[in-house]
Amino acid sequence: MVSIKDIAKKAGVSISTVSYALNGSNKVTDETSSKILAIAKELNYVPNAAARTLKKRESRILGVFLTDFSGDVYGDLLSGMKAVCNAQGYDLIVCSGKQSHRMLPERMIDGAIILDHTFASEELMQYADRGHKIVVLDRELEHANINQVLLDNKAGATLAMEYLIEKGHKKIYVVTGPEGSFDSVQRLKAVRQVAEREAEVEWIEIVGDFEKSGGERAADQIVQTYTEPAAVFCLNDEMAIGLCDRLAESELKVGRQIDVIGFDHIELSNYMQPRLASIDYSKRKWGALAAEQLIKIIAGEPVDHERIYVTLVEGESVTGPKQADSLLSMPGERAVSY
Repeated sequence: MVSIKDIAKKAGVSISTVSYALNGSNKVTDETSSKILAIAKELNYVPNAAARTLKKRESRILGVFLTDFSGDVYGDLLSGMKAVCNAQGYDLIVCSGKQSHRMLPERMIDGAIILDHTFASEELMQYADRGHKIVVLDRELEHANINQVLLDNKAGATLAMEYLIEKGHKKIYVVTGPEGSFDSVQRLKAVRQVAEREAEVEWIEIVGDFEKSGGERAADQIVQTYTEPAAVFCLNDEMAIGLCDRLAESELKVGRQIDVIGFDHIELSNYMQPRLASIDYSKRKWGALAAEQLIKIIAGEPVDHERIYVTLVEGESVTGPKQADSLLSMPGERAVSY
């Protein structure tokens, strides 16, 4: 690899002069600068980013850490981050897996946005103690170098539960997310709070995984035990879609015997028949705000914790319990309409 030492030798100047010229400094004449740049081009010189990062203590790169890349939420989230990074002169890299954690302590990036439960909170606090700048989207941490940009999971789950209860449902299944998921834990807390004050409502928890397959398994369980009209709150749309797809293969119809509501309002939910009711929020705004906050922290500007607000999007997947045409004497037996 060609170094600035090689350029200096061919140009007959000092290494510092080459450095000044390559960085556009006015400490060298235009003639000398042009000569050095021409030699650098001739030798196919490529700047050593790692060395520059060590010298300036910045890379102009932000890292976003995700548990995985599946799911429709990430696309808009990353789009919002990228737009802000590009406007502010930063690049964005997307990371996943344990080995990528070293990018923070090795200062390959200037700061990190975390939506990855493989990071222990203690690990992030240690990085923050060493001066690393972090924005978390999936946990609550108090530290001068950590900012929280959190989704209002509790408000969203409360909206969903109250919507089903207002529609008249007395039996509600709740399909949870994976163990350790901050979003799932927060949404489930809200579900339980609503359930505690609605003593007449029976709610049944089904363990899910935020994947379509988790919704399919939940549907199988509901079909096997069905005795009366019920509603299902899936803690994300991926599971809700899987559940609706599997129910379509049974005698139970969404929006009739079984009402379904999801969370995230991903684009695919708009094209389902019946259209899926869901909890909506701006994924792009969430990502953009996270990037904005991180850049402010890096610049030493004061920031406050932020929360992304949610709204309820109604859909034909929730119409209220219908006693007359929904009671089945046995799972798999055809419903009789009156």
